[in-house]
Amino acid sequence: MLDTAKRVLEIEAEAIMALCRRLDGRFVAAVDMILACRGRVVITGMGKSGLICQKIAATMASTGTPAFFLHPAEGIHGDLGMLMKGDVVIAVSNSGNTEEIVRILPVIKRMGLPLIAMTGQPGSALSRAADVLLNISVREEACPLGLAPTASTTVTLAMGDALAVALLEKRGFREEDFALFHPGGTLGKKLLLKVEDLMHTGDEVPLATTGTLLKEALFEITSKKLGITGVLDDAGNLVGVFTDGDLRRTMARGCDVLDLPLSEVMTAYPKRILRSNLAAKAVQKMEEFSITSLFVFDREDSTVPVGIIHLHDLLKAGVV
Repeated sequence: MLDTAKRVLEIEAEAIMALCRRLDGRFVAAVDMILACRGRVVITGMGKSGLICQKIAATMASTGTPAFFLHPAEGIHGDLGMLMKGDVVIAVSNSGNTEEIVRILPVIKRMGLPLIAMTGQPGSALSRAADVLLNISVREEACPLGLAPTASTTVTLAMGDALAVALLEKRGFREEDFALFHPGGTLGKKLLLKVEDLMHTGDEVPLATTGTLLKEALFEITSKKLGITGVLDDAGNLVGVFTDGDLRRTMARGCDVLDLPLSEVMTAYPKRILRSNLAAKAVQKMEEFSITSLFVFDREDSTVPVGIIHLHDLLKAGVV
């Protein structure tokens, strides 16, 4: 079974590499055609190809290219009414002669819609009708009978991903844009929530001054329940932090430390984050420095904190 699985993966991997070597100006022409589209990208295919088309349409739609799937069999029974001037059609058929696809080609041509063909047969009816041909042929299917679409559907999916990502980059699609189309679930929370949405502000922020004695600072740490206090100078600038970990290290000195001022036991140059940053960036920073809290600022050049965010806040919000 393992030998079979390896053979399948090797055949499909080689099919994708062969596709990569065939890429040429026709791919660029297809991208430019879609970028110039003032309507939607309509992707159509039958059977297994149709299932792949649905995924390609979903990927494009979520990355800034309006797209939807048109079932060709439903198309010849009325759904061609979904097409409108300004659309671009991507038709997928490994043979290039799929009956349902061939039957909708005259309508596409009469409407004057640009047609991109993804087929494994350059001499087929579909390829002859196309304005741009993307060759998705494979040397062999991974199916030992050569019947079930395997390598051919893999390269079709890969070509669709290549188009979607090329379009994403050409459009300058950003994380913020992606978040707009993915408001639900963990992914949406990672991309939509900002630090300012989750941070503690006002009296919830644990703060003390450099002259505060350690025994007094312990009350601030305990009462705010974040395991930390920020340390401010006389002008209100954050110059350090004192944490549970700092307390353990200080107590390890073995002397009477409770009457020491925070200026002598604090950790200087604390890690910080901007309120406008994504909450996911706060997680990344906490992991990088093995810490559980970050003081929050309005601007890069600001030294006066406006809040604090804790790992527990990120956990509760589902960002982690």
